[in-house]
Amino acid sequence: MTTVEPRRPARRGSTGSRGESSASTAPTRRRAISPAWGVAPFALYVALFLALPTAIALGTGFLDGDGAFTLDNVAALGDPFVVSGFTTSIVLSAVTAIIGAVLGALVCYALIGTRPEGPLRSMIDAASGVLAQFGGVMLAFAFVATIGIQGLITVQLRDVFGIDIFADGVWLYEAPGLVLPYIYFQVPLMVIIFLPALEALKPQWAEAAATLGGTTATYWRRIALPVLAPSFLGSLLLLFANAFSSYATAAALTSQGQSIVPLQIRAALTSETLLGRENLAGALALGMIVVMAVAMSLYALLQRRAARWQR
Repeated sequence: MTTVEPRRPARRGSTGSRGESSASTAPTRRRAISPAWGVAPFALYVALFLALPTAIALGTGFLDGDGAFTLDNVAALGDPFVVSGFTTSIVLSAVTAIIGAVLGALVCYALIGTRPEGPLRSMIDAASGVLAQFGGVMLAFAFVATIGIQGLITVQLRDVFGIDIFADGVWLYEAPGLVLPYIYFQVPLMVIIFLPALEALKPQWAEAAATLGGTTATYWRRIALPVLAPSFLGSLLLLFANAFSSYATAAALTSQGQSIVPLQIRAALTSETLLGRENLAGALALGMIVVMAVAMSLYALLQRRAARWQR
């Protein structure tokens, strides 16, 4: 008669249990380490190219030419020339932001009826992504070549129709002349950031309004516009910040003047006549940071409110 010996329970220190234990803890360890390593390159990038320049700008604004603490640079923010630069920058940014936001919103409204995967939508999306970044010297040269003093359109209007667009002065090379170039990249940027908000409008809302006897105008006035208002105002603030911080296009067009703050910062960095205020550029940058911080804080609040309707 054959006897079968009962199996003995495996000990805790056996090879199988160790293998299972290590296999079960390895994914947990990888999950704990992977996110940190993934964020590290971006954190390094932000530290080197955002946090460090901001700290340098803030610090130099309170130092004189010898490195001693002073408030003279900050006090210079009240000078009429500096106040005029901030006023011109804020007005220019507000005007171009409003015009760009309205025109961009109309383009977004026209695109709502098109298919998201259609050729028209794809072409508009691609063009907006390119034109929103088309600034600087290239954009300035394009405007000089077309509507400059000897530009193609300027010469045609003067020679063929007898219309001189520069009869009242060379406005293109002054602060008012920056409106057209800024709108050129503000409208595509508005299309990029505002189109998702329009697409988030649910068709059920329009159907419910129609079922209750509401008209299309009632739907837009009572439902769509209140829902879109935070997104529109947030986009408006983003366009304002984009125009307020633009430098290259203005530097290429208005190279002989310092009518806006970014050009005043360049003049403060390159000028050799600012005796006693060698670090005025840091104070000007401090003023820009304050304006941008206010705009971006309001933008964050509006985006938080708009996110409730985009879930």
